[in-house]
Amino acid sequence: MRGLRAAYVTAAAVTVFGAVTGRDRLQWVAKPLLMPLLAADSVANGDLVPTERTILLGSLAAATVGDVLLLDPDDDRRLIAGASSFAVMQTGYSILWWQRGARPRPDIAVPRVVAWLGVAALLRAKAPNLALPLTTYGATLGTAATLASDPTLAPDAKTFAGVNIPNADPRSRYGVGALLFTISDALIVARRLFARTDRTRRLTEGTILATYAAAQYLLTVPPRNTF
Repeated sequence: MRGLRAAYVTAAAVTVFGAVTGRDRLQWVAKPLLMPLLAADSVANGDLVPTERTILLGSLAAATVGDVLLLDPDDDRRLIAGASSFAVMQTGYSILWWQRGARPRPDIAVPRVVAWLGVAALLRAKAPNLALPLTTYGATLGTAATLASDPTLAPDAKTFAGVNIPNADPRSRYGVGALLFTISDALIVARRLFARTDRTRRLTEGTILATYAAAQYLLTVPPRNTF
């Protein structure tokens, strides 16, 4: 594992620990470091062509803004603004996967569309003020996740339930990364709508951050390197 990636894993662990234990200062210090560490790794990595590196750096910059905004996950205004930042990031990822040959496939897209419609209906019923911005963000998430799971990206990988099974090819990990990102975002909605106690909110936030950090790690693995 590269030094910058190891530093990322450490910062992620501190972030999750801070969330679960209610030590907000740990999150404030560690969480904003996550995406810059991945960005620094992409700059240091010689396997990315300049166009790919530019797209990835822009996506991670948008994610950094989103991470800072979501340091207070209970503020709906910050949640909406954070979703806008992550929509920029997901769009960047979609462009990246498209440039690498990924295309939407009905068998991969349909389950994600169904899930997107279900979450949209739930938001309209339970939190109408969040329905439009989060549903719009969900469309960018679903698009990126669909492209990340295209077998074209990793032709030697086996697939299961529309997701590539990770193997020695780093590109085979993008689908799992996108799935973890989807789980993380679904938990954000669940936390906002259903978590009632402080303990439940903290545990859910820790899970959100753990799946998010793992997703970003996998989605930013260079296409021609292993870790």
